[in-house]
This record gives sequence, C-alpha cells and structure tokens, in this order.
Amino acid sequence: MDFTHLNPAGRAVMVDVTEKLPTHRRAVAEGFVRCTPETIAAIRGGGVKKGDVLAVAQIAGIQAAKRCWELIPLCHPLALTGVDLDFELLEAAVRITATVRCTGPTGVEMEALSAVSAAALTVYDMCKALQKDMEITGIRLLEKTGGKSGTYRSVGAVIGRPQNEEAFATAGTVLAVCVSEQKGVQKHPVELLELRVGHGILGDAHAGNWHRQVSLLAEESVDSMRGLGFDLPPGAFAENILTRGLVLKTLPVGTVLRIGTALLAVTQIGKECHNDCTIKQKTGRCVMPTDGIFAVVLQDGVVRASDTITIDN
Repeated sequence: MDFTHLNPAGRAVMVDVTEKLPTHRRAVAEGFVRCTPETIAAIRGGGVKKGDVLAVAQIAGIQAAKRCWELIPLCHPLALTGVDLDFELLEAAVRITATVRCTGPTGVEMEALSAVSAAALTVYDMCKALQKDMEITGIRLLEKTGGKSGTYRSVGAVIGRPQNEEAFATAGTVLAVCVSEQKGVQKHPVELLELRVGHGILGDAHAGNWHRQVSLLAEESVDSMRGLGFDLPPGAFAENILTRGLVLKTLPVGTVLRIGTALLAVTQIGKECHNDCTIKQKTGRCVMPTDGIFAVVLQDGVVRASDTITIDN
C-alpha cells in the first residue's frame, strides 16, 4: 500500500499538489451542540452573560477555517474565497452548518469541518456557566464539489434545512405496550404495564432483578422494516414499549425517562441478536439489536398507550 502522507523515509509529508490544476471547490459540514431547552431559550433571548453566543461562534468558525492549515498538521494553506456559517436553534440543540469555498489545487473539506468544530466549542464556552453537560456531536461532511474526485454528498444529507432535528427531541409518545409470557417470541399488546422497582414489568417473561427489565423500540425503526413489505404489529420485535418521537438509540446510558407514572433509567443500547428467534425468522433481520434500548425501573408506575415520554435528567 502506498501512503500519500509518508515520504520514502516513512515520515510525515505534506502532499505535493504543485502539478494539480486549480478548480472551484466547495465543502459543507455540520455539527450539533446538544443542550437543554433552557439553554436554547437563553441563547435565543440574549440571556447569556458572555454576550451574543452565535455572533462570537460565527467569528470563531471563520477564523478556524482560515487557519485550518495551522491546526491540522498536513493540510495546505489555502486562499479561501468564501466562508459562511449558519446556526439553527432546535428544541434541544444548536445546529451549525459551515460552507467554505476556494479556487485551488486541493479541497476545503477540512476547513469546513474545522469551522464547525471551532464554532461548536465556542457555543460551549459561551454557555458553560448555564450548562456544563452540553455535548458536541454529529460533526460530519455533508457535501463537497470540485477536484478530481468530483461531487460527494453524505447519505441522507439535505443542505439548507435542519438535519437530525428529531434526534434532539426531548419528548415522545407511547404507541403501544406489550408483554409475553416466554422469551424469544413476539409480545402482544395489553391495556397497561405495571412496573415495579427491582423487578420490571409484572407478567412479562423478561422481568427480574437485572439490567434489561424493560425494552423500548421506536416506531420509526419498525417503519424501516415495514417499507420492505413486512406486516409488523406492536410487539413484533419483542419490545415492551413502542414509541414515537424520540430517537431512542441516541440516548446515552444513564438517561432517565419519565413514562406515564413510572421512571426508568437507560442501561443498554442494542443487544446481541439471537439468530433463531421468532422475530429474526419472520423478517430476515431484527432492528432491536441496533435500534432498541433497555432500561431498569427507578420508580413504580403504570404505562399506557398515549402516555408521554420525557427525558427527566
């Protein structure tokens, strides 16, 4: 294998682009600062003591793009012809988009990614007095044009409108509640679930004093399988609680959920798939191992279809 960034002595080298023809190049990157709705309200209303959060972050992003070659060791200094950042205040996140342009022999992907990263760090710095557990996440290249490799567009990318906004929702809805009397089979809908601390769901085969007392799966994940032509009623993937509105698999372990009158804590994201389970046999694959989450009961309660799900911490 030939390494483009190593010289014959095996040491790092900046790639020689002397003979490459200049082309018009453009790159778009995005990233998110996950935070509470209260922090978003403070940013929107000018309630951050350090000043205008987005104005400062805008300048930080532009500076980072211009000086990317000083931050990333093997990047080339580029004569940028345009740098712009856009900010969107979602329910529980700041979405940052950077667009960088140049006419030159090499591209501006790293400049766009650097702009997003610096802007996100600046949002954190400006707001850390309000919230220290903000999370910088989802930094990625959305699109690049120009150069020998041509156009690249990230799968699912839609430039110019909020990306992954649903991933930052703070509330959802219970669509169905289900139980089964034995493991490894589909569950069936019931009127309500009775949850008990140290046990889980009364009458469910997966109850017990362990870390996977309750299973949850998003209807959005089930829809991806229905699109393949499968008839999948509630409980088809052995989930106890079928939800809509929350991207469950993005919730960190330890997240506390208030569902109905119960409190649950997320303990596991996904699980090992049992190849011979009923669900796998019916569909050919199972979304529970990748998209499902598991929880333990923190507070006794009752959960019914149409109950609201909120993030409690």
